[in-house]
Amino acid sequence: MKIRFFSFNIYLLLMAILFSSGCSSPESKRKREMSTLRMHLEANDDGTGRIGPVAVTSQKYMVNIDKEWFIDEGDIAEALVVDGVGGFAIQLNLNAHGGLMLDMMTSSNKGKRIVIMTQSPKTKWLASPLIQKRLSSGIFVFTPDCSREEADRIVNGLNNVAKKIKRQESLF
Repeated sequence: MKIRFFSFNIYLLLMAILFSSGCSSPESKRKREMSTLRMHLEANDDGTGRIGPVAVTSQKYMVNIDKEWFIDEGDIAEALVVDGVGGFAIQLNLNAHGGLMLDMMTSSNKGKRIVIMTQSPKTKWLASPLIQKRLSSGIFVFTPDCSREEADRIVNGLNNVAKKIKRQESLF
């Protein structure tokens, strides 16, 4: 009796390749999305090279910003898309460091703007809200210049980064 091991092994190999490649479901893509976020402070050009203009929102109005950001995605504990009057907004719940930085910057820079940039995957200047009062709660809410789908993608990516950072911190 002859057994055809060779043909059986090829079928087994093809099945293994199909199953090991896995399916790329929308949920698995959402878990891999990553976003960055940077908050810059509006500044007057002093000729040092630290200040530069950026075109903000879809209207592309120019704002001079300090190129050094004071809050980034590492300072975000959680991000949410919240419904508001006439639309939606992004709410950033900051960790202790982010809350302290927001408190310091808003208490000493009333009348200036916070210019917000994100990468998810394209770089986009989302908003430039005016600092009207001290924000000491560690919660920052702004209306982004993007679609609801883009906002959901940005928030999902920020939350994925926050989870990843939290896991890395728990290892130490």
